[in-house]
Amino acid sequence: MPDMICSLVALPPLGDLLKSLRAEGITIRRPHPWDRPALDAFIREHFQHGWADEAAVCFAHQPITCYIALTAEKRIVGFAAYEATRRNYFGPTGVDPELRGKGIGAALGIAALRGLRDLGYAYAIIGGAGPEGFYNKLVGAVPVPFENRMGIYDLDQEPGLEDC
Repeated sequence: MPDMICSLVALPPLGDLLKSLRAEGITIRRPHPWDRPALDAFIREHFQHGWADEAAVCFAHQPITCYIALTAEKRIVGFAAYEATRRNYFGPTGVDPELRGKGIGAALGIAALRGLRDLGYAYAIIGGAGPEGFYNKLVGAVPVPFENRMGIYDLDQEPGLEDC
């Protein structure tokens, strides 16, 4: 899964998508600190356990650098983190497999990318992007041309330390 890059200058509008999700009982918002245990449990149930560790980093930032999707019953059904793995990185992100295809992932992705734009970035890295076609269609993301298709994820040494 390659890293991808996208422009943050002209992100798709979010209002109609949020309105459509609200009509289905889904809300998108930043998590509160007390949402952390539920988010951790959601991620560990549906995704790689390491993603929970990455998402936990978001709670050290102000504002929290993550968005969650909640049902009317306040059950977490999706999340999108940013500035978790590295600065200017989007991800990890995921939606409950039973609710995919409803626009939740798109809304979470756009919200998180807007969060990166609000931090002053003009471009964002989508780290280890799984569904390349999804990100290309959503925000025009393209793979980063890099020999190491795993980007930072399989480095043995921190970049810049090789010549110390």
